[in-house]
Amino acid sequence: MQLRYFASLREQLACSEETFNSNAETIEALLNELAQRGNLWASLLRDNPRLQIAVNQALARRNTTIKCDDEIAFFPPVTGG
Repeated sequence: MQLRYFASLREQLACSEETFNSNAETIEALLNELAQRGNLWASLLRDNPRLQIAVNQALARRNTTIKCDDEIAFFPPVTGG
């Protein structure tokens, strides 16, 4: 699957996109796998209740089913002013 990280997530994780091999069947399972990379990954992704997620450019929830050929994007909440 293709993972993409946007805005402050991209900066803090020092990664804008990657191809990731996973057997995860849900976003939640994928987040748990990514959290194994360390505390920064866990806090920014898995443990972040405000994390926004899109699967194939459609907003998704943590219980959304995913497939190996999906594009999954992670981004912080958008704030207005």
